[in-house]
Amino acid sequence: MGILSGINSLFTWWNGGTLNTRLYTNRKGIKVGEDDQGNTYYHNKDDSKRWVMFNGEAEASRVSADWHGWLHRTFDEIPSEKPLAHKPWEKPHQENLTGTALAYAPAGSLRQAGTKERQDYEAWVPE
Repeated sequence: MGILSGINSLFTWWNGGTLNTRLYTNRKGIKVGEDDQGNTYYHNKDDSKRWVMFNGEAEASRVSADWHGWLHRTFDEIPSEKPLAHKPWEKPHQENLTGTALAYAPAGSLRQAGTKERQDYEAWVPE
């Protein structure tokens, strides 16, 4: 971790965990596993608390379905030890793209590149 990124993460909550969370993790956290994005998952000694330390921006949509299920106690098996069975039609995890240039824009959307003038209605003209 460079000096600038270290200082940046101290003063911004969205760049990894807060200082308090890091201190708690160092004191009480037991590392359980890591996902393909570098996020690290922890629980405490009696497994009453589970949490994630994000690698980079703290964005909840960066947690895959496998780890989300473990964090929320949908199942107790750790995904790094017993991965979930995936169907062939399932797509790989993708983070939330809302608010970015890559967000979905349906046909006719004002955000669509090269949109023509709308022709699905006729504007009202007063007499």
